Amino acid sequence: MLLPMFPLPSVFFPGEIVALHIFEERYKQLIRDAREAPMNFGVPAYIDGEIAYGTELELKEIIKTYDTGEMDIVCIGRRTFKINTFQKVMDGKLYAAGQVEYLPYYDDSVRTLEENVLGLIIELYGLMDVSILGLTVENFDIYQLIHKIGLSLAQEYKLLKMNYKSERLLFIKAHLTNTIQVLKQVNQSKEMIGMNGHFKNFDPIDFREFKI
Repeated sequence: MLLPMFPLPSVFFPGEIVALHIFEERYKQLIRDAREAPMNFGVPAYIDGEIAYGTELELKEIIKTYDTGEMDIVCIGRRTFKINTFQKVMDGKLYAAGQVEYLPYYDDSVRTLEENVLGLIIELYGLMDVSILGLTVENFDIYQLIHKIGLSLAQEYKLLKMNYKSERLLFIKAHLTNTIQVLKQVNQSKEMIGMNGHFKNFDPIDFREFKI
């Protein structure tokens, strides 16, 4: 399938709500075409000068159009894809395009795994003293928080290419577990540093049991 392309140094996921500000002429044209056709477009992740995988976005709403033609838009992520061929300029257009192959995705997760990940997110936010209200397993959508749990761009990109939801959740669980451990160590270090200069009271050592 030939898909119009909007490369960005970002990773988006299926189901994610994406807000973008459009200012380049080629992408103004792309969004106008997406509204009029209508059609979806692809956002391949631009990493280390290369593009290979990305997510198809569906234009949901143009929130505002400026006098300059710039736009604030809201899209929703649909399917992930792999680029097979890429052309810098689509015939008769200003923007790029590419032949893509959509990746299969299997929702094989179990409730206990989602509960574990949710519990770790709540713990992480608690350590950072950030409130996260009203989040339950029933309304939990990891892709609405995916950019707010400390993943690097490389980690998000690796996650994007996974075909099973359980695989993605296990990857996120491992990341959260490691991040929480690091934060706990940092908080412990802060407490120890805060004790510097304080008077300390130690129990006396009983030398009767002392040996060398």
